[in-house]
Amino acid sequence: MRAGSGANGKVSRMLWLRTVLFTILVPGTELVLVPLVVVLLDIGPRLEMGPARYLGLVPLLVGLVIIGRCFVDFIRRGRGTPAPYDPPRELVVAGLYRYVRNPQYLGVVLVVVGQALLTGMVVLFCYAALMAIGYHLFVKYYEEPTLGRLFGEPYARYREAVSRWLPRRPG
Repeated sequence: MRAGSGANGKVSRMLWLRTVLFTILVPGTELVLVPLVVVLLDIGPRLEMGPARYLGLVPLLVGLVIIGRCFVDFIRRGRGTPAPYDPPRELVVAGLYRYVRNPQYLGVVLVVVGQALLTGMVVLFCYAALMAIGYHLFVKYYEEPTLGRLFGEPYARYREAVSRWLPRRPG
């Protein structure tokens, strides 16, 4: 039987489809629609950074790679999606999740910081800060308790071994 065929292939295709739909709706809104509206409406002051603004490409591209890698790990390793309403069925502790528990959220904030640098728009720097605060509160008060109930002792050990926000080498 070919890889990706049969029931497992159908499940995998459905996970990819649900992830694409989630990506369009949530990260698409957070990372495309909101910044685009801010730029098109020219909301707030801008910092004139000259050619240094192109340094924003670094966090933007790194953030996009992180988000993409996390989405793939959720599908392939976790057998779920990045959406909180359709989470992985298996605890994902591999890939970038070996270094930090929330790389996906870090990736999103990096993308917005990159956009802020590229455009010089102060409101986008504020938006990145608000996202970081919102993600922290969401993780601490919803996601971690939910994952604790769902995965029990393995998640407790993972929380002890891996930092919530500051990447570090596994050990």
